[in-house]
Amino acid sequence: MSTTTQAAPARTRPAPNRTGARRKRWLSEVGWKYLVAAVILFYAMFPLVYVVSAAFNPGGSLAASNTLFATFDLSNFSALGGTAYWTWYGNTLLVGGASAFGAVIMGAAAAYAFSRFRFKGRRASLTALLIIQMFPQALAFVAIFLMLLALGEVFPFLGLNSKIALICVYLGGALGVNTFLMYGFFNTIPMEIDESAKIDGATHAQIFWRLIMPLVTPILAVVALLAFIAAFGDYIISKIILVSEDNWTLAVGMYQWVSNQLASNWGLFAAGALLASIPVLVLFLTLQRYIIGGLTAGSVKG
Repeated sequence: MSTTTQAAPARTRPAPNRTGARRKRWLSEVGWKYLVAAVILFYAMFPLVYVVSAAFNPGGSLAASNTLFATFDLSNFSALGGTAYWTWYGNTLLVGGASAFGAVIMGAAAAYAFSRFRFKGRRASLTALLIIQMFPQALAFVAIFLMLLALGEVFPFLGLNSKIALICVYLGGALGVNTFLMYGFFNTIPMEIDESAKIDGATHAQIFWRLIMPLVTPILAVVALLAFIAAFGDYIISKIILVSEDNWTLAVGMYQWVSNQLASNWGLFAAGALLASIPVLVLFLTLQRYIIGGLTAGSVKG
């Protein structure tokens, strides 16, 4: 007599909550980064939003702008026409553009010489530039003032109250750091390019302008942007050199609107600052593709 035994059915365990586990893992590994990024973004954007709100507030005081965008009025922008704001705007664009152009040309020429030529005193000159750039230009404002005061007696266009003198001071102060920035980038350009061009009969000037300069466009864009922003927002040096109101830059002229605590007009200042940010924004967006892209890729076949 045979007996048959039936196996007991296996117990079914509940499937683990994989969705909840994935959510917890995402929060612990990735989610907190979004939270930190949101805090940083709020910290960076709030002053900008506050300035925009104050620019459209006709109250003229910061206390009246505590409620963001409570009022929307263009009176601050229209009031700029009754001041010398647009004269200062043109002076700033002239000084910033000339300083950026001169910084690129002078820095590229110096970096090319240090990178491609071997001459006596080369290492000492690089060391001297490195030491000089450790000291900020503002430390020499007394010496700059006295030098321009004496120089103006011989050459008035290079003395005080001269935009040309201000541009020269900016170029001299930025030459060291710009040379070092470009020097490292010039060293990444292979020497084979220069040697092959010399075999074809090219001169140093032709190599510099037609071969090297197109390949170092990214660092040229960076130097131009930094030089323009530095000249655009400088106050101390421009305040010392520029005396008359017609020659003031935006930083010097707009400061006069808020320097007096009893008669400060922060709404006008915010409107002027908002318009003053447009050239820097446009320049950055224009040069962005050169800053990001590396034009030296594939310049030499390996």
